[in-house]
Amino acid sequence: MAASCVAVLVMAASLLLLLLVLWKRWRRGRADWHVIIVVLGDVGRSPRMQYHALSFVKSGFSVTLMGFCNSRPYDELLQNNRIQIVSLTELPKLAVGPHIFQYGVKVVFQSVYLLWKLMCREPAAYIFLQNPPGLPAIAVCWLVGCLCASKLVIDWHNYGYSIMGLVHGSSHPLVLLAKWYEKLCGRLSHLNLCVTNSMREDLAQNWGIKAVTVYDKPASFFKETPLGLQHRLFMKLSCTYSAFKACSEPLDPDTERSAFTERDPQSGVVTHLRGRPALLVSSTSWTEDEDFSILLAALEKFEQLILDGESLPSLVCVITGKGPLKEYYRGLIGQKHFQHIQVCTPWLEAEDYPLLLGSADLGVCLHKSSSGLDLPMKVVDMFGCCLPVCAVNFQCLHELVKHDENGLVFEGSEELAAQLQMLFSAFPDPTGKLSQFRQNLRESEQLRWDESWKQTVLPLVMDT
Repeated sequence: MAASCVAVLVMAASLLLLLLVLWKRWRRGRADWHVIIVVLGDVGRSPRMQYHALSFVKSGFSVTLMGFCNSRPYDELLQNNRIQIVSLTELPKLAVGPHIFQYGVKVVFQSVYLLWKLMCREPAAYIFLQNPPGLPAIAVCWLVGCLCASKLVIDWHNYGYSIMGLVHGSSHPLVLLAKWYEKLCGRLSHLNLCVTNSMREDLAQNWGIKAVTVYDKPASFFKETPLGLQHRLFMKLSCTYSAFKACSEPLDPDTERSAFTERDPQSGVVTHLRGRPALLVSSTSWTEDEDFSILLAALEKFEQLILDGESLPSLVCVITGKGPLKEYYRGLIGQKHFQHIQVCTPWLEAEDYPLLLGSADLGVCLHKSSSGLDLPMKVVDMFGCCLPVCAVNFQCLHELVKHDENGLVFEGSEELAAQLQMLFSAFPDPTGKLSQFRQNLRESEQLRWDESWKQTVLPLVMDT
C-alpha cells in the first residue's frame, strides 16, 4: 500500500512539474531560428546528425543536440558556441523479468525522460529526429511539437523494426509491434528525409510516407592524408598497437620508422618503406548486419596464397569501431595463426579516423542492410578519402558502389579473397587496378556534405 501511495505521489508531482514547464514554454514562445536535433543513441557515433547540426549553424540557426554522450563528437561541434549538447541518460539494462517486461520498462522510462528533457528546452522551430531508433522518440517528439508549435522532421536512416528483427526474428511480437508503431507514427511528421532512393520509394509505396532523398556525403575533412601526417599517425598508433610498429630498427637511431613509413632525421622527409605491408581498413559497429567471418575467411585464403608462393604483400588489417559483437569477433581473430597478416581492432579518436582512411590502401565493407534500403556511411567516408572499396553486395548498394569503377562488389569470402589477390598482385604498382580506382575517385569531383545540404535540406526547411 505504501509503495502504491509513493508511486501516485511521484506521478502527481511529475504531472504538476510538467504542467508548470508547459506554462513556461507557452509564455516564452517559439524561437524561429532554433533547431532541436534528437538522437536516441550515441551522438559521437551519429555523424550524419552531427553534420546536420553544423550545417544548421552555418545557415544561421542555433542548435540543441540531444543524445547519449558515450563517444566524443567532432571537435568542430564541441567548439561551436551556437551548438548546445544535452546529454541524455541511458537506462541500464534490467537484470530481472522477461525480456518483453525489460523492454517495456525501458520504453516507458525513455518516453517520460525524453518528454521532460525536451520540455525543459527552449521551444524550437524544428525538431529533427534520427530514426532508428524511433521507439518511443517519434511519438514523444510529435507531442512536444504539438505543444510548442515545432515542426517534426524525421531523418530515416533505416527501419528500426528491421534491426530488431535481426536479433528476435521478423515474426516476434516486439518486432511486429515496432513495425506497426514506426509505420503509424512515421506519418505524423511535417517532413521526411531518407538516405536512398530505394527507401524513398518503399516509404511511399508501403508506408504512405512522402520523403526526400538526402544522400550521405563525406565531410570536408575526409580526404587523402599527406605522407607526413600518415607517418605521424602511424607513430602515434604504434605506441599502442604492434601492427603499426616497424619490423626492423633503422641503422640511424635518430630515424623514425613505422611499419609503413620512415622519416629522415636530417631532411625531415617522409618516405614509404620498401616492401611495406598493405593497409586494409574496415569500420563497423559490430552488429548482426555485418558478418566479419567473411573477411576472416578471405584473409585465411590470402595467407595461404602467400604461403603457396604467390607474390603478394603482407597485410595489416585495421577494423575500427565499438559494438556488442566486438569481443566475439576478437575471440575468433585470436584463434587465427597468421604469419603474414596482422589484425588489430582499435577505437580511434574522431580526428584520427579520417586520417587513417586517407592513409589506407583499400577499404572493406561488410555492411548488409537489415532492410536492404540504407547505405553504409563508412563507404561514403572512404570515397571522400579517395579510398577504393570492396563491399559485400545487397539490394541498393548500386546507388553508391559502382562495380569495377570506384571499387568491387562481392558475394562471399571466395570472391573477396580473389579480389584481394587481384588488387594486391603487384602492390604498390602505380599502374595497377587499385591505383586506377583511386584515380577514378579523384576525378569524380564528389559533392561534399555542406554543398549537398544547402541544395537539398535548406530549401525544404525554409519552405516548410
